Amino acid sequence: MTRLPALFLSHGAPTLPIDPSMPSGEFAALSTQLPRPNAILMLSAHWGTAAPVASTAQQPETIHDFYGFPRALYEIRYPAPGAPDVARRAAAQLSEQGLLATTQSHGLDHGAWVPMLLMFPAADIPVAQLSIQPHMDAAHHFRVGRALRALKDDGVMVIGSGQITHNLRSADFSAGPNDADPRVAEFTDWFEERLAARDIDALLDYRSRAPHAVLMHPTDEHLLPVFAALGAADDDYTLSVQSLGTYQRTLAMTNYVFGSA
Repeated sequence: MTRLPALFLSHGAPTLPIDPSMPSGEFAALSTQLPRPNAILMLSAHWGTAAPVASTAQQPETIHDFYGFPRALYEIRYPAPGAPDVARRAAAQLSEQGLLATTQSHGLDHGAWVPMLLMFPAADIPVAQLSIQPHMDAAHHFRVGRALRALKDDGVMVIGSGQITHNLRSADFSAGPNDADPRVAEFTDWFEERLAARDIDALLDYRSRAPHAVLMHPTDEHLLPVFAALGAADDDYTLSVQSLGTYQRTLAMTNYVFGSA
């Protein structure tokens, strides 16, 4: 089959599937441009552990890991089957590279099921989730991605799910799409330029080199999944960018596809 791309998705707020003002349809459009995977390995910003953990759940539960949202959101279920074999292989490959990984049964948090619901609503593609390590840096997650790269040859799509900018403290939830802080674009433009140039060294050192990096990510758990996706990408990847705008003044939504040349 076609060698699969690796993806980074900005999953937005949990309300993405039910809020008509948010770009949910664009996720569906993106999925039509991708080869169909045999399984998905998802790294979400919302499952953090001290060391990598891969979920071997046979039928992952839909985790509603948020509070104070409309009732309809809590009634959503994403009943995709798990991919325990993929999880076990991912853990083995990480351990072989010195990134000692374990397995356990774990459901899909909203960073995983929200984009999957929009992209693959039939819920017929097996999904396994792999935790991130919020206390570790970009280089660690790039190394995680490198260890996972071989999974793509077996039809497994590696997806990182987070947010290209994520500072809730500076967000303005009354702001419109045209009220974006100009510093958001300065950061995302730098990041996209470095991705297009395949400048891995600069990207891994983004907190020192990117404009407004600490403002855009006071803590970087929502950006760490992009480095895992980047690590899983081919050395000569082609970059496709789906820019979905900036919401609440500082929360940009951009999706990246790291394709095979």
